[in-house]
Amino acid sequence: MPNLFPIEEETVGEIAAEEQMQEYGRSWKFDFAKGDFVLTPAGKVMGTSGAEAWVEWCQKTIATARYRYLVYSRDYGQEFDDLISQHLTREANESEIKRITTEALMVNPLTASVDNFTFDWDHDTVYFTCEITNTRSETVLINGQVVIG
Repeated sequence: MPNLFPIEEETVGEIAAEEQMQEYGRSWKFDFAKGDFVLTPAGKVMGTSGAEAWVEWCQKTIATARYRYLVYSRDYGQEFDDLISQHLTREANESEIKRITTEALMVNPLTASVDNFTFDWDHDTVYFTCEITNTRSETVLINGQVVIG
């Protein structure tokens, strides 16, 4: 059966180029150290846009447990809480943190890669840093932490 909606080859190329340059959208600026939104001098919540909004999304994704909040889709967030019950070695926990973080952040079509993890252990808590790169080749370091025991 012939295609009811034919697409010319030129249009396919334009669609691919458009997908690479997707808009970042907007977000509310959040201070992860304080655990609260950043306010302007007038007392309103400060907004972000562009690559900064994408970085905010990545940080919020790493800080949010998957399946816990109905407001988020089932693809949003991480599953670090599952590591507690597995009683893995440090190396295995680090490997799982890499996997979970990468899977959580690669859900966003603007994320091109998640690499260069570093880990710092403090008793039962592991602090990690990773390098995220978006589709416009902008690279940022983000931090996270996981309580293992």
